[in-house]
Amino acid sequence: MSALHSFILHAHTQAETADAFEALFRAYVQPSRAEPGCIEYHMLRDREDPTLFIFYEVWQSRAHWDIHANLPHMRQFFEQRMDYLARDFETRMIDMLSPASASR
Repeated sequence: MSALHSFILHAHTQAETADAFEALFRAYVQPSRAEPGCIEYHMLRDREDPTLFIFYEVWQSRAHWDIHANLPHMRQFFEQRMDYLARDFETRMIDMLSPASASR
């Protein structure tokens, strides 16, 4: 099993907060990719259900992800997440079987 910390996260937003959620997290993509230990960080929006956002993240270790998750803006969002979400996150832990596509 890989030591990488990898997951796919589904965020089901409320219809009226979907665009605000997208704007908020679009601003987080590049800074997250620049963090130490970030291997892949992708934000996607479902074409058939525009309230569904999918995050694909691969971190060098759980410790690197913990640092990311505990940054002030991430902690603040987590505390306020239900202002945006229709239901809490659905997360699936995954193993990355192919090489990273990012050249960092």
